Order: sequence, then structure tokens, then C-alpha cells
Amino acid sequence: MASGYDAVVVGSGPNGLAAAITLAEAGRSVVVLEAAGRPGGGLRTEELLEPGFRHDVCSTIMALPPLTPFFAPLHLDLVTPPSPLAHPFDDGTAVVLERSVEETARTLGAGGGGYRHVLGPVADRIRELLPMVMRPPSLPGHPLLLARFALLGLFSAATLGRRLFRGREARALLAGAAAHSLLALDEAGTGAMGLLMLASAHAGGWPVARGGSASVAEAMARRLGELGVEIRCDHRVSSIDDLPEHRAVLLDMVPKGVLEVAGGRFAGRYGDALRRYRHGPGAFKLDWTMDGPIPWRSAECARAATVHLGGTMEEIAQSEHEVSRGGHPARPFVLLTQPTLVDRTRAPEGKHVAWAYCHVPNGSDVDMTAAIEDQVERFAPGFRDLVRRRSAWSPRRIEAEEPNCVGGDVMGGRMDLRGLVARPVLSLNPYSTPDPEIFICSAATPPGGGVHGMCGVNAARAALRSRLR
Repeated sequence: MASGYDAVVVGSGPNGLAAAITLAEAGRSVVVLEAAGRPGGGLRTEELLEPGFRHDVCSTIMALPPLTPFFAPLHLDLVTPPSPLAHPFDDGTAVVLERSVEETARTLGAGGGGYRHVLGPVADRIRELLPMVMRPPSLPGHPLLLARFALLGLFSAATLGRRLFRGREARALLAGAAAHSLLALDEAGTGAMGLLMLASAHAGGWPVARGGSASVAEAMARRLGELGVEIRCDHRVSSIDDLPEHRAVLLDMVPKGVLEVAGGRFAGRYGDALRRYRHGPGAFKLDWTMDGPIPWRSAECARAATVHLGGTMEEIAQSEHEVSRGGHPARPFVLLTQPTLVDRTRAPEGKHVAWAYCHVPNGSDVDMTAAIEDQVERFAPGFRDLVRRRSAWSPRRIEAEEPNCVGGDVMGGRMDLRGLVARPVLSLNPYSTPDPEIFICSAATPPGGGVHGMCGVNAARAALRSRLR
């Protein structure tokens, strides 16, 4: 075209940036419009509480970038902890997930055999499996591998744990990993989340980005600069009609935002489906500056950047069940990160930062500060004595900072089986819309939430096949 752009990307979270990179590398002209003052969406790092203490506002653990081919050319500076994950118990012990499935299995006692049998094949072939589960429905390249994973993953995590994982330690590892779905552990399909999370930890190590997760967004922005793509920040889009001239627009927005900018373009069944889009539970998050590392009762917990706090599988399942019924557990399952144990650039000498969150009903206004800190103190007595300052993020504050996290839903939509198949609607091409120029590239499309960029890559490819040939 003589003027304008081939594509306008609205929103510069990891999926929006990935979409723009994919289009630009295919030779298309692109501009990215971002409402915030800098690109990145959830990939933000700020001095929230004190100068010199760098906190990741949303994402810290880069579970998927080491395994996702899209990120390989960006040469991210990732720091891998000695162990990906620790899970302490009330008796002062902890189970630690090691990079090797075999080494992990040896620490699980009676549960080692089942863990080795289930996780070994998935972890060994995770780089073949991920491309199949992170793209739209198609003929799989390795049908037997996908069938084996799907057969196990369709079970709930609770059922999978009872049937195939023996012992307190193995079941706790599975339960904590499956709880990343923000779903009750008796829901079908939560087994798949548990297996994928554990396999990604074995294969990729669950690293952190040196200096903070904003460095990942900066690497993506640098790549766009090399490709000649402009990112216009402080540019809020209120209507698609106000965009620069274009052939296609890709929206890094969940359905709520899509409907707001699309105006009356989506009437009828498609618009009704977007309005019915379901969000999952929210998150309540705490950030801390600290005078020292967390004083875990089990020293093994200091080997991991990620710690799951929730005791046994049964206790974690009860906590997530309460949230799914609209409750606020007195002992919530808590996901905690302690990045300064491996990345000393994030805090002054001798000081530390950490954050943790628990799940709450979507849009909850209940303050979970005491409940979260009680869980940390339970496994690390003296923790509160080291806290200098804290910052609490309610679901409403999270949404205010990142509009795609509606009601505090950090996954961009409910991640149950229905939410994965109909994301955002039931369609063989979930990235396209009834308007041939509009595509959706947010976490509200397959494969869903997480820092992997594949929603954007898939949407860009859909646009290239149809609108931008």
C-alpha cells in the first residue's frame, strides 16, 4: 500500500511484541501502540518500595522462554538457580525438584518410581511436546507423544496424584505445579498443567531474567528496533476507527478490551460470546524488601528461586477448592519467588527482595496480607523480622496496572478444558474475528497465559495467511 502500515499491534505485552516481531520478520510494516509509558505489559520491573530494590510487577520466573524457539534469537540474559523448585513441610524438611528427573525421583522414596515413570517421558521430550500444545489445533508431528500426554493430562491433578504418585513429597510437587492453573485440583485437565510445569522445570530450570523481567521486554523491543518497528508509548487506543491506516490490526487485549475498542463491530453471536468470556480466580500479591534472605527452616529452600507453600497435596487441594467456591482460605496456597538469591543486581549489598501471591475469588477486596505472611512464617520462622517494607496488590490494583488481568486473573481467562478449547470462542482459527481486519493476539487465545509469546506468534501467522498474504 502507498501509505499506512500493513499491521497495527495494540498492546505491547509479550504477546503483542511477539506478534509484531513475527510480522516484521515476514517483511510486513508494523507499528505498536502502547497505553503505558513503556512496553512490556506484565514484563515490568520497578523500584516499588525503596531505591535500589528492583521488583518484578508481575512475571519473574521465566519457565518457558528457555524452551520456546521464539525466544532463542533474542539471547536473553537468564540466571538459572541451582534447583528450580522447593516445597517445604511442617516437619522442617523440604522436597526439592532437581534438573534431573532421576535425581529428583531418588529423593522421593516410595514415590520415586511413579514420578520417574510419569515425568521422565514428558521431560525428555518437552521440546517436541510444547510446539504441539502451544499452537492451534492441527495434525500433531508426534501423535503418540501427544496422545500419551493428553491421556494423562485429562485427569484432574487430584486423581493423577492419587493413582500414579505415591508419597507425600511426589504428590505435593504435582499439586503445587497444578495449582499454577488457578483452578481447583479436582477439575479435569489440571493434571496437564501440573505435568507441563514440572517438565518445564526439569528441562529449562525456571530461571529469572538478570536485572528483572523488564529486560525480556527490552530485548524484544530491541529486536523490533532492528526491524525498523516503532513502539509508540503513552498512546491509548479508545477505538479501532482512530488507528493509523492499516490492513490488519492485532489486539493484545482480552475480550473486555476488544469489545471496548471495537465499538459496534461485533454484534450478534460473536459479540455475545466475547461478553460471556469467563475469567478465573484472581491473585493477591505482596512484594517485600528485606534485610536478609528468608530464614527457611529447611536450608534446601535457599537453593530454589521458586518456593511453593502449602504443605500436603490435600491441604493445597482444600485451599484451591475454597477459592473456587468463592472463599478466602485461612491457609492459602502461596507461590513465592526469591530472585535475589541468584540475581544480586536486584537489591543493595546484603539486602533482598521477594514476592508471593495466593489465589482469591475474581475481583476480591479481602486483604490477604496476614494469611500470606503467616504461611511464609510457618516454614520460615523469623521471616517478618527481616521485612523492611511491603506492598500489597489486590486483584483490583492488579487490573488497574494491567487491564488484561480482569479481576486479578493473571492467566487472561479461565484455564479449564472449556476455556482452552473455546479461547476466546470455539473456532478452528481463534485469532481471527468476523471482521477480516481484526485479530486477537492476547492470552485470551491459545495457548493461554504465561510468558511464551506464542499467542502473538500464532495470531501473526493467522494474519499472514489471510489478511497479509
